[in-house]
Amino acid sequence: MEIANPIYDVVFKYLMEDNKVAKLLLSVVTNLNIIELEFLPQELSHIKSAGESKSTIYSALNLSIYRLDFSAKIREDNGNEKVIIIEVQKSKFTNESLRFRKYLGKQYMNESFFHWVEEANAVNSKYGFPILPIYFLGEPFSGFEDHPVLHIDKVVKDRFTSKVLSQESKFIDSLFHEGIIINIPALRKKRRSELEILLSIFDQENRAENHHIMNVKETDFPEKFRPIIRRLQGAIKEKDVRDIMIVEDDFLSELNDYENRIADERKQKEEERKLKEEERKLKEEEQKLKEEERKLKEEERKLKEEERKLKEEALAKQHQAIKLLLKLGMSADEIAAQLGLPLDNINSENVD
Repeated sequence: MEIANPIYDVVFKYLMEDNKVAKLLLSVVTNLNIIELEFLPQELSHIKSAGESKSTIYSALNLSIYRLDFSAKIREDNGNEKVIIIEVQKSKFTNESLRFRKYLGKQYMNESFFHWVEEANAVNSKYGFPILPIYFLGEPFSGFEDHPVLHIDKVVKDRFTSKVLSQESKFIDSLFHEGIIINIPALRKKRRSELEILLSIFDQENRAENHHIMNVKETDFPEKFRPIIRRLQGAIKEKDVRDIMIVEDDFLSELNDYENRIADERKQKEEERKLKEEERKLKEEEQKLKEEERKLKEEERKLKEEERKLKEEALAKQHQAIKLLLKLGMSADEIAAQLGLPLDNINSENVD
């Protein structure tokens, strides 16, 4: 049977707007006994109304992250009931961690998500509802390519003994949270549990030639999951849903083009930076070579100066020796033979 592809934001929203379906899906994903589920207002919740242009829809879809927030009352194994906030964030990209963090931070600051609790000492204290974020990722999650569902657990330990402490604390619950990541590309052909069977509705291996459509067998799903399948089947018949899927494709294409341009610009700037760095290094090397050349010339000048001084000193000593020998009465021929000098040198000294 054909169902609408829930990787599309508009289809996912259509799916989750059915309270029964949303409660069923979130119960299986979170493994919690959800007894009540309330769909909370969020920033992006849009279906085209009559006379509304595609440009208006496009502006509503002008985010690469889609969010749905729920207030859920759950029943714990001990029979206690408590309220938690389930924040579903879905993105076709994995490089959105800062925006995921930003949206989660808004929930922590939301005054509506706090409640008063009467403590044992009869003092009323204000605590935040526990928040459980669920991230649906449409691109491969680096390092976890073979793991369809990741559960980030909250564990309280004694630092010294490393013993896990099971004591409940509203203080801890309101400050720290668990998390779930649905790694959609890793769902390929994995059907090892009821959860993976249910999440196979996101397995993009089931896409038809028209990527808006998925081909599944209803009989592959347990009876209790059939309402989800039929809801997605019904989405195909909604013209508004089909129209917005086309707009999402256009938006995603433009977003990819934009990110490619940004990546190209970043690459170009990096190459320019490297070229400038190479130029700077070449200039530094050139400067060093010039400095080395200057030093060599200076050394050469000093050597020549030393050589000149040595020659002058040698000539001065030779002059003194000849004068001394002449005063002692030696002939020019004898001095020349004694010092190994040309006779002319001796005669010139004798003239002086």
